[in-house]
Amino acid sequence: MAKNMTEDAVRDMARDILGFVDSDVARSGVGQLTTFNQLGFPGVADKPDGWYLPNNKNDVAVVLETKATRIKLGQTQVDEVLKNVRIMQTQYEKVVGILYNGEDVRVFKGEEEIKTPDKLQSVGYYLSLYMVDSIDKERIYQLTAKINNGLHFEFGIKNLYHRMIFTACALVAERYGAGLKRLKDMGYATFHTAIHSTLSKSLENSRRQNTKIDILLEEYSDIKMNTTDNQKAINDFIDWVVEISECINSNEWRGEDVMGIFFNEFNRYKKKSEAGQVFTPEHITDFMYKILDVNKNDYVLDATCGSGGFLVKAMANMIREAGGMQTDEAAKIKSGHLYGIEFDREIYALACANMLIHKDGKTNLEQMDARTDAACEWMKSKPITKVLMNPPYENKYGCMTIVENVLDSVPNHTQCAFILPDKKLEKASKTQMKRILKNHRLRKVIKLPEDLFFGVGITTSIFVFEAGVGQDDKEFFACYMESDGLVTVKNKGRHDVYDKWPAIAADWIDVIEKQSGNITCQWIDPSKHLSYQMPQKPFEIFEEDFRKMAMDYLMFQKGIDAKAFGEKLMTTAMYSSRVSTDDETVTIAMQKGSEGNGED
Repeated sequence: MAKNMTEDAVRDMARDILGFVDSDVARSGVGQLTTFNQLGFPGVADKPDGWYLPNNKNDVAVVLETKATRIKLGQTQVDEVLKNVRIMQTQYEKVVGILYNGEDVRVFKGEEEIKTPDKLQSVGYYLSLYMVDSIDKERIYQLTAKINNGLHFEFGIKNLYHRMIFTACALVAERYGAGLKRLKDMGYATFHTAIHSTLSKSLENSRRQNTKIDILLEEYSDIKMNTTDNQKAINDFIDWVVEISECINSNEWRGEDVMGIFFNEFNRYKKKSEAGQVFTPEHITDFMYKILDVNKNDYVLDATCGSGGFLVKAMANMIREAGGMQTDEAAKIKSGHLYGIEFDREIYALACANMLIHKDGKTNLEQMDARTDAACEWMKSKPITKVLMNPPYENKYGCMTIVENVLDSVPNHTQCAFILPDKKLEKASKTQMKRILKNHRLRKVIKLPEDLFFGVGITTSIFVFEAGVGQDDKEFFACYMESDGLVTVKNKGRHDVYDKWPAIAADWIDVIEKQSGNITCQWIDPSKHLSYQMPQKPFEIFEEDFRKMAMDYLMFQKGIDAKAFGEKLMTTAMYSSRVSTDDETVTIAMQKGSEGNGED
């Protein structure tokens, strides 16, 4: 490093190292002449040495203060950079201040100095300082419970899905720069309008592709409150939503379905929606992605997408395989590789919010009925290569019609995985199943743990079909994952408390790929069964069984009523005997004179 660099030289070097150049996402640069006023801070004549000002006011801003090498970075210099941090904080809540003299660097997260590498880093490093390093799912559940209770009891929103939509819209608004914390103590009207305005702006690009996405805005606008004058409740709600949003923005977030976490908490109060949905646990969406061998080049369909859990998981996994969120390929995956249909208007609104929360406003989501010809034509127009679904199970919602429509509408050889009740195919009409198996082939059935859908009382399996290839009486593979390692936590649903699931999933993915390697593996004739067959318990006979049969026969020969005799014997033993206990042993002894009257 050259000694005695001038401030101009240090500034130019900092520009190159940080990468301070204008881009589509931020205004950025260095200089001596540009004022904060010119940068959009009205009336402020101070001049920063460098700036990074993202278009989204909810993202991290950076201000640079440079000095010549000979100037030590003392308190006077710290005061200068902190003054500029405070100026930026009038518009950005998250601001990083950097003080640099070509040799030494001091960094401030807000007004708090933090430890960073001794050498100046690229701007991406400083932006990541506001990222949460790890996800505390327990905290997310706690926050969601507080939000649900607050909206229910403090705001008086009685409808479960209205509470969910209101929360989702607030999250989307926060993700797109509403800056909700600035709205504390400003009343409900200002708070509500800010969410509506930010939400509307966030949908602008999406409207060009899908006008139905406005349903999200319409559903938000229709939500009615019983009371809106509890400012503390509004402030608490804002704090909770902002904290969850920061977790979503974490480097550690790997496709966990935000709406799935909401459903897990909210649905403790309501086991199933009116539309028949049983929402898929997040670990199972990931498992199905892997057993179907989905990859970043696939085009994934969920024709009953609910809150979008399968699509969010697919998006997260595919983007990770592509090299991360900042790659060009990631944008292509978001805009053209994920397709969803949802009939229920409120659930569709939640699916749209879920995609927007994950910074994707262009996913191909359609609000339509997957049982209709129109839905079939829509699916046929898409280049689908994999299907991941958990359709509504009841016949009144057309479960098997949806399954058949999907199989008929995707290209031949498409692998399609459906979660269905264990015996669903066997209980379907014989005419329909004959038609389905004539045109499509059931390849695999994976029976899932019986307590997977805790509290719903339904046992399920994953049914994997290959579309466009007839069964021709060929056997299919089946197996039974008896446990996923999760345990039920009181009032919180099922969780991987002991971190068993990753190893269990890896083992089962290997078994399903090899179609062998576990005692539960079966090959089943489709003309006999269309589900995993629980093994029959082996026939066993015990000495007690033989004695009972012999005694019953002797009493029959003597004309004794076995039932009456048994009742008399029980009464005599219980009430005409001496009973004593010793630790865990109970002794019944016949008393003298209680042997009966000699009959029989």
